[in-house]
Amino acid sequence: MSGVTESGVVGSDVVRGRSVRGRSLGRGFAWLWAAYAVSTFGTRLAFDAFPLIAVVVLDAGPAWVAALAAAGLAVGAVVAVPLGPWVEFRRKRPVMIATDLVRCAVLLSVPLAYALGRLGFAQLLVVSVVVAAADITFRAAAGSCLKALVRPSDLLRANGRFESTTWTAAMLGPPVGGAAIGLFGPVVTVAADAVSYLLSALGIRAIGGGEPRPRRTQVSRLRAGDLLEGWRYLLASPVLRPLFLNTVLVNGLIMATAPLLAVLMLGDLGFAPWQYSLAFAVPCVGGLVGARLAGPLVARFGEHRVLVVSGVLRACWPVGLVFVGPGTGGLVLVMAVEFGLITSVGVYNPVYATRRLESTPPDRVARTLSAWTVSGKLTTAALTAVWGLLAGLAGTRTAVALAGVLLLATPLLLPRRAPAPASAPAPAPAPAPAPVKPTGDG
Repeated sequence: MSGVTESGVVGSDVVRGRSVRGRSLGRGFAWLWAAYAVSTFGTRLAFDAFPLIAVVVLDAGPAWVAALAAAGLAVGAVVAVPLGPWVEFRRKRPVMIATDLVRCAVLLSVPLAYALGRLGFAQLLVVSVVVAAADITFRAAAGSCLKALVRPSDLLRANGRFESTTWTAAMLGPPVGGAAIGLFGPVVTVAADAVSYLLSALGIRAIGGGEPRPRRTQVSRLRAGDLLEGWRYLLASPVLRPLFLNTVLVNGLIMATAPLLAVLMLGDLGFAPWQYSLAFAVPCVGGLVGARLAGPLVARFGEHRVLVVSGVLRACWPVGLVFVGPGTGGLVLVMAVEFGLITSVGVYNPVYATRRLESTPPDRVARTLSAWTVSGKLTTAALTAVWGLLAGLAGTRTAVALAGVLLLATPLLLPRRAPAPASAPAPAPAPAPAPVKPTGDG
């Protein structure tokens, strides 16, 4: 979760974090973190639930399953495009609560329709689109919420905790979800995911305190040009542009090979499903290690050096998957490569997420994060489709090799130098005391 009140003001209505390592980041952040943790675990419990339901319940073939995954991701991203500018000028916590409740409602429709014998492919597709759009909207608002809840000096620690939670859920969620499906049926994890969003909404509501309404500085209505403002800012920023292009491309290439590795390992190489799951679950420990190391590494070597080195390392590992073979040796190789990759990602992600928030003005955070996430999802969907076609034409291993080779070139897009420190503004005369007007949740 990269992810602030739009005005970016930290006042008496927000519990302030501590900049000293080991001290509390505040009650508000604790509730935000708890909300993120419960929804993330719910999502990982339901990992691959929709493809499984499509196959087991609806007898869908591979083409329909692929269409469900790609269309839900791509259409959801397109639907979310106008929501980023809209979120920018709204209070963020009500938006986050609303998107959680929307996801809860649409996901609950799946077990309900299944119980009534009315579940169809079209419903799964609609639910996928709505959940994807709500997820992008939530992330845009959550970035603003985080930036307002903690001090700038605490952003890296906060992002590190989110990163640790992500990898813990990735390690524990799918095995528990698979066991639950085996015991209770294919839709039980979807119901659990729905409940997790309800609990997340309650956690965000518990943050409490007032949240000032963001002020629009130009016009009161949403303009067509606002839809592209996030991309304009990203591409014009010398600090964010290389980070944006590198991160979107690297993530897209890594995710594009995920289904190909499933075909290679489960089909061509004959690994059992439990071995395949083990190969990708155990290395998630590396994500915890990387997230814990990010802060100390930045403190010792500086943010820019850690960002570049971890960014280079995460691009070097995937090419090793080309050499995976059958048996124990192949399984160990996959686990070693994935451990190195995930550890590098665990360091890189909180550092880049922190620089992104530090480099984005408060009145552009939601639009910037929305544009970033939409671009990432569309790129992943497009590259997944292209690499699927490539695997069909040239072979699965060749497609995996090409992705690995292209990843080796992506460090060229990383930022070449650290951003210049902001110059301190000249001190202004102290204003005359004025009465304090309280703000409400509104």
